[in-house]
Amino acid sequence: MVMTAAAAAAALLSAGACRGDGAGPDPSGLALDDPGKQALVVLEIEGERHTNADFLKYLRATVGETWSGLEAEGASRLFDDFVERKLIVRKAGSEGIALTDDERTAFRDRLRQAMGDDGIREAQTAPDPEALEEAFLVQKYLALHVGDVAVTDREVAEEYARSKAEYLQPERLQVSQILLSAEGRASEIHNRLKTGGEEDFRLAARSESVGPEAARGGIMGVFSPGQLPPDLEEVIFALKEGEISPVVASTYGFHIFRLDSRTDFRLLTEEEAAPLVRARLLEREGKTALAGRLAELKASLAWTVRIENLPFAYQRIEP
Repeated sequence: MVMTAAAAAAALLSAGACRGDGAGPDPSGLALDDPGKQALVVLEIEGERHTNADFLKYLRATVGETWSGLEAEGASRLFDDFVERKLIVRKAGSEGIALTDDERTAFRDRLRQAMGDDGIREAQTAPDPEALEEAFLVQKYLALHVGDVAVTDREVAEEYARSKAEYLQPERLQVSQILLSAEGRASEIHNRLKTGGEEDFRLAARSESVGPEAARGGIMGVFSPGQLPPDLEEVIFALKEGEISPVVASTYGFHIFRLDSRTDFRLLTEEEAAPLVRARLLEREGKTALAGRLAELKASLAWTVRIENLPFAYQRIEP
């Protein structure tokens, strides 16, 4: 199985397009929009200068107006991303790598599929065209230079053997409910169902329940420990398969739960876990390949950052 290296740029692509423009928390010292700071150079790549204004444009394309609430650590990591993007774009230009019209269309179609039409319509402002162009170009560059990452069946088997404990599947319960707004009516239905079977429960759920799952015969779904409110979970997990609970009061109303089925805690087999193991290995190998390519790229270009010109205290985190 193969994962294209273009997936390594997916975060850049989605960040540049799926942004939010709501007001952020109180500013924490970032003054990139200060007219006196915008012209300060923060990155130079072979004579090409990038200023705080360019970084601010990147931030707005990435996190929207919430950039003003970033702490120094988060702003520093985003500055690192900004530097890497600009280095890749510069290298792509020097190698004559550019986007064709067909590639732009393909990338935009992929973006639309990832966001969904509703997500695009809900965006308060359209994605910045230049930011999208850069994100698409980064994706193309990485696809060309990082190559495809492959994981063999043997590697999957070895990784599974090393990390079996991570593929323990917790106990899971399929649960149904009848939700009533009146305690008296809930008690009446509960008494009626004591001697009934599953079909009686389903019919009562469809005709009496005010819960959103009523049309499904009361089927809520499958849950693991910790996924339900503690007071309700205590009641549900104590049930036997096919058993109904007493009437349980909550802020939502009065519940009658049914435990439809229980899957015990168990270790996933190698075959069952293989897709999860493979995905983990592909992500790991992709990150390694990307880091290696970025290191080569940084060594091949003349570039410098001027962190003293940033309007926050840059925090370096060693890999």
